[in-house]
Amino acid sequence: VEPNATIREIRLMFHKLYPQWYPARQSIKLDPKGKSLKDEEILQHLPVGTTATLYFRDLGPQIGWTMVFLIEYTGPLFIYFVFYFRMPFVYGLDESFTSSPHPVVNLACICHSFHYIKRLIETVFVHRFSHGTMPLRNIVKNCLYYWGFAAWLAYYINHPLYTPPSYGKKQINFAVIMFLFCEAGNFSIHVVLSDLRRKGSKTRKIPYPTKNPFTWLFFFVSCPNYTYEVGTWISFTIMTQCVPVGLFTFLCFIQMTIWAKDKHCTYLREFKDYPSLRMPIIPFLL
Repeated sequence: VEPNATIREIRLMFHKLYPQWYPARQSIKLDPKGKSLKDEEILQHLPVGTTATLYFRDLGPQIGWTMVFLIEYTGPLFIYFVFYFRMPFVYGLDESFTSSPHPVVNLACICHSFHYIKRLIETVFVHRFSHGTMPLRNIVKNCLYYWGFAAWLAYYINHPLYTPPSYGKKQINFAVIMFLFCEAGNFSIHVVLSDLRRKGSKTRKIPYPTKNPFTWLFFFVSCPNYTYEVGTWISFTIMTQCVPVGLFTFLCFIQMTIWAKDKHCTYLREFKDYPSLRMPIIPFLL
């Protein structure tokens, strides 16, 4: 191997010798317990001498991130309809169970569907992934989470005994406005993040606000897409006043806070001039 060879080139060489282990399936390390080396790292720039021992680990079968998101988001979209249309095997055959007298049930279905259709469109036309693949085994866990919660909250929202929000139209109208605001903000942030990275590039840059007012949240947080995402589910909780939705929102907030803190720390580590006013997910607090 030439001293100026990149890790990616080494992966390709390894793949030629062992075709069953394609590059995305390989983890190449300098130490068995260390971190995987990045594709762009050059051998002679690593802490090795004239000879080097590289350690290989099989990451298992991989699946592309675009396909991961398409599978994760298509499931909740169609699962929700099973409960919304009140299939006989779900609630029974009683005629009174075939439709809901509460308009908020229809509105909730529209909002839920809009959210996941937006996600699918973003996956195909907007998102650019820094990592090409994910271990295939992880998709089972992810689908259980998204699909399972979609079924649970849809069961209660569309249940024949469902009761509408306590404050009626005022509560619902407020929630719808908040929902649309957060969805627009989330989409705006995803567009900014997509424009920040050229196709195929893994170079990380500091995201900054644009003329779009929805992006001004970048003044205060590192991951406003997560802030808007949590806001979307808070509004959906207010709209439906349903406990399973509230629990889903709470778990979303915990998970996205973890992701936001990790990304925030990465920004601070990589950029010395990173804006000091920013917090990971909640302005001035968290």
